[in-house]
Amino acid sequence: MVQLPRLRRRKMLLSLLAAAGLSACQRGSRSGQAGPVADSQLAAETLLINGAGATFPAPLYLRWFSDYRQVDPKVEINFQPVGSAAGIRQFIDQTVDFAASDVAMTDAEIAEVKRGVVMIPMTAGSIAVGYNLPGIRSGLKLSRSVLVQIFRGQITQWRDPQILALNPDLEIPDLPIAVCYRSDGSGTTDTFTRHLAAIDPTWASEIGVGMSLEWPVGIGVKGNEGMSAQMLLSEGVIGYVESVYARDLDLSVAALENRRGEFVLPTPEASALALSEIELPDNLRAFVPDPAGAGAYPIVTYTWILAYRQYRDPAMANALRAVLRWALSEGQALAAEMGYLPLAETVVARSLEALQLIQS
Repeated sequence: MVQLPRLRRRKMLLSLLAAAGLSACQRGSRSGQAGPVADSQLAAETLLINGAGATFPAPLYLRWFSDYRQVDPKVEINFQPVGSAAGIRQFIDQTVDFAASDVAMTDAEIAEVKRGVVMIPMTAGSIAVGYNLPGIRSGLKLSRSVLVQIFRGQITQWRDPQILALNPDLEIPDLPIAVCYRSDGSGTTDTFTRHLAAIDPTWASEIGVGMSLEWPVGIGVKGNEGMSAQMLLSEGVIGYVESVYARDLDLSVAALENRRGEFVLPTPEASALALSEIELPDNLRAFVPDPAGAGAYPIVTYTWILAYRQYRDPAMANALRAVLRWALSEGQALAAEMGYLPLAETVVARSLEALQLIQS
């Protein structure tokens, strides 16, 4: 990776932390509800759409929603990156107008929403395994077995013989391994643990898969931005983070062993190879926990916008369809620019069809 200037890295990290803080300070009035405003005329002309959820796509969503103000200045989208689980909960409780999740809702969750649910794939990306080892900016390899053993707490030192055997050309420092995991309900965690369960039956039976679970070792941090901060500031740390955060904050990331026995970095090309193996069913909910193809990076996922099928306000339904249509068309170029995986044309077409289910 190209090393970013220290000041730029610090500014990027602060901006991500500030974005995460939106949940504490942004509580704009919902469309159709009364509330104090500084300028009643402006309030009457502006439609505010509130959303919350996944931190995985948050940098892209915040960029999309900011840029969309140039397309339609009368629509303002307030998105709070609070994690997938919190976003789904707020969506079920109808305290937001839409949600974002890296895990498609389950049938049981959908059954709780009387207004109906539309799940729309918006973009995709990969989960990187990042680390902080003095003197080692790149080149670290982790096998499937070693990856599981680290996150189970069975390998506790960076100079463990198994790690040294995989990396004979690296001068690995004599440090304890400090495992970090997400403490909030996280789609990133769900995607990461789906992979661990797919490659290790014991993980599947003893620890499991989910947005929140009991980790056998490590310390919990909140959000992709919190995980990134730990990797930047603490030596010996290893954790998992959406690859856009790793790229933009210049984190060191490991090459992971895929099903073919290849050690692959989370590049857009390798991640796209894995994503191409997913066949979306009618409900657009699908995963690929252990892709089989040559050159495929092993941990990828779509990320979804969750919308209601029925909105009380026709203006809200029309505006939400419009902004999501723009994101699925013109906005896909921004996805590639920011390091996410643009959707294939066939997936875009399926997502655009799903938008028509949003009605008032």
